[in-house]
Amino acid sequence: MYPFVRLFWQVREARKLPPLPALGTHYSTHICWPWDLDPWVELNNGRTLTLYDLGRIPLGERTGLHAALKKMGWGMTVAGNTVRYRRRVKAFDRVQIVSRCIAWDSRFLYVEQSMWKGADCTSQQIVRGAVTSAAGIVPPERLMAAMGHQGESPALPDWVAAWIAAEAQRPWPPAR
Repeated sequence: MYPFVRLFWQVREARKLPPLPALGTHYSTHICWPWDLDPWVELNNGRTLTLYDLGRIPLGERTGLHAALKKMGWGMTVAGNTVRYRRRVKAFDRVQIVSRCIAWDSRFLYVEQSMWKGADCTSQQIVRGAVTSAAGIVPPERLMAAMGHQGESPALPDWVAAWIAAEAQRPWPPAR
């Protein structure tokens, strides 16, 4: 089940914090509860993605993304992600999630997130998000303008550009 109570709590806490610029960084703290565990008694990989939601959604609240989406009647969807797992997270571990938009291209926003247990990074992900309307994908420049952000996208890190290029070569639909 999706942790709606945790989500509402994170958004409520984010609303108490100062607004962030579109490229600002949001920090959030989370606890790995027993229901977040897999059979190997560590944070389940699917729940890791859910915890990243709990960092990314408040980021959208603080940067004005949600307000812009609501005002324009747009939606938002995840269009892809890649995760690197490096350290175990066990029951009752407290982790900090660092979330920030790093760039955009003609179709997608790219958000980098990392999960930290003390000084150790446990995992990192890049999420590719698309803003949607009844007419299809909304160019990110329009979203940024609606959020009050001026300026071009920062350059994508080389490793993110390489992931995008690799994704473009993946056959779709996949073979059955």
